[in-house]
Amino acid sequence: MRLREIEQYILDLFITKDNEHFYEESGITVRGTENIKRIGYCTNLTLDTIEESRKNNINLMITHHDAWEFIYGLKEACKEKLLEYNISHYFNHLPLDDCDFGTNNSLIKKLGLETIERTHEEDGFFCGRIAEFKEEITFEELAKKLENILEEPVQSWKFKDERIKRIGLVCGGGGFTTDVREAVRRNCDVYITGEKVLYTIEYAKFAGINLIVGSHTFTEVFGVESLAMKIKDKYKDIEIVRLKEEHLEAVRNSI
Repeated sequence: MRLREIEQYILDLFITKDNEHFYEESGITVRGTENIKRIGYCTNLTLDTIEESRKNNINLMITHHDAWEFIYGLKEACKEKLLEYNISHYFNHLPLDDCDFGTNNSLIKKLGLETIERTHEEDGFFCGRIAEFKEEITFEELAKKLENILEEPVQSWKFKDERIKRIGLVCGGGGFTTDVREAVRRNCDVYITGEKVLYTIEYAKFAGINLIVGSHTFTEVFGVESLAMKIKDKYKDIEIVRLKEEHLEAVRNSI
């Protein structure tokens, strides 16, 4: 019954488990095998990541996102494929954004920042952070540092000339103008997220805040990694594998 043990262990890691939305935003979606020896982790549940799991002899997939229902038919196709391969699946979305070892704090740690404040509340979960560098850096240095961490190009817009000290961050889908406004209100020098639209850029320019946008997938993967490593610390005999995901969101040159 190792799967149920792991499920309970994960639950005990989260202080938000009493939130009424916790079980909507996390949990086992498919119970394949209960005998867990190899765990594979990534951001997204897709047919491609399931295939990566099969290739790596994974027993349990851990992802940040469940298959999105608005990618019509994907959830049903993923469930069918997981059952065919006898692979179990667990996801953790907003609670992982909120927690101290989750998506935002994991990227903050890699950037060398110190968390100042939890922000961007949704359904009782705080999905963003305000953080600061001990010493100021240039905007260009920050953008390059993020590219090196994510292993992909980022998009950046410099709308003020000062050096960077204070950062607003929402890993993943923080591309709404309301998200940027929280960073503006807290006097951040730059706002970092994983998605944008035209209005994101226009508002950042109007408000005079620098903007850096990586990808939804790779700004969030380190939180899933942190969760997987906590399981590894508890269950020493379990192997952990990072599953390959394509950089679909990366800016590409035109043909």
